[in-house]
Amino acid sequence: MATDPNEYEKAMPIVAAHLAKIERAVDRTRASHAGQPYVAVHQALVEALQDEDAQRVVPQVIEELARQITETPASPLPDIHT
Repeated sequence: MATDPNEYEKAMPIVAAHLAKIERAVDRTRASHAGQPYVAVHQALVEALQDEDAQRVVPQVIEELARQITETPASPLPDIHT
């Protein structure tokens, strides 16, 4: 089945915009919830995706992203004494 190249060119900006929304949601969740329990991370990620109007993500992808964020160590607070 051949795909019309024009259809691809029309779809790519839409896909890129959707991926940017997902990336913002993941970045925000990672910044605020890195290293926290899976349940809290998963809920925060779902809410962040909703805030970005990017709810249409395969559940397994959300689960994997939440798992990765849970396993990411929290960033240490900056040392203000140096």
